[in-house]
Amino acid sequence: MNAAEPVVPRPAATVLLLRDDPDGRLQVFLQRRVKGMAFAGGMTVFPGGGVDASDRAVAWEGPEPAWWAERLGCDVDEAAGFVLAAVRETFEECGVLLADGATVDAATLAQARDDVAQRRRSFGDVLTGLGLRVRADLLHPWARWITPIVQPRRYDTAFFTAIVPPGQEADAQTTEAVEATWWAPAAALEAFRAGEIGLMRPTRAILTDIATFPDAATLHAAAPTGVITSILPMFVEGLPDVLLPGDEGYDRDVASGHAPAGGPR
Repeated sequence: MNAAEPVVPRPAATVLLLRDDPDGRLQVFLQRRVKGMAFAGGMTVFPGGGVDASDRAVAWEGPEPAWWAERLGCDVDEAAGFVLAAVRETFEECGVLLADGATVDAATLAQARDDVAQRRRSFGDVLTGLGLRVRADLLHPWARWITPIVQPRRYDTAFFTAIVPPGQEADAQTTEAVEATWWAPAAALEAFRAGEIGLMRPTRAILTDIATFPDAATLHAAAPTGVITSILPMFVEGLPDVLLPGDEGYDRDVASGHAPAGGPR
């Protein structure tokens, strides 16, 4: 690959999994990733991961792929991948399944989760075998972030909100995280400022945005209704943090997704 050509971002999906604490105040589920991981190692993140080729073949209840494509500003096939990856990754990493259908006992569901996570069976095959159908209507689109062009590993990530369905609990039973727990958004930001956790810029920006909401239902209902504009941060030599569109000095050439003259900085 030419040194001036940025790596093509891989499609990915991330879910802001929401609930209220016993006092009715908003909480969001965050995981601290294993330090040695190739991407975001040691960072505290929302659950999520890359789109798998098999994700696009899974049918669901709720808005059609064309509706999601319009909201996310992408084609129908890519939108289907974003939605199904969001549901699958939430199941793999948190044990929360955004689906309806037959009643499944806990042991069977745990085995199905492990099969999907270990790629022994596709997510679609597992759902069919259990008599379950994805509930895409339980997701709301929230944002879309693209990894800066200078990074060797890049993702084009759709962010969604989802409230934990009644009777389900999120857990930390994933090999990709060393811990996972519920946070008040403001508390997570304070822990970051105190140096207790690491937050990437998208996570930090979204936590800042959602910290103003009182509860999960209010936040979930506040999802954008128009086309979501992708956000592409830019690294600038000498600055401690990335720049975002609208920041002074943000390179408009980078905003278009193309490397500036002379190659990535």
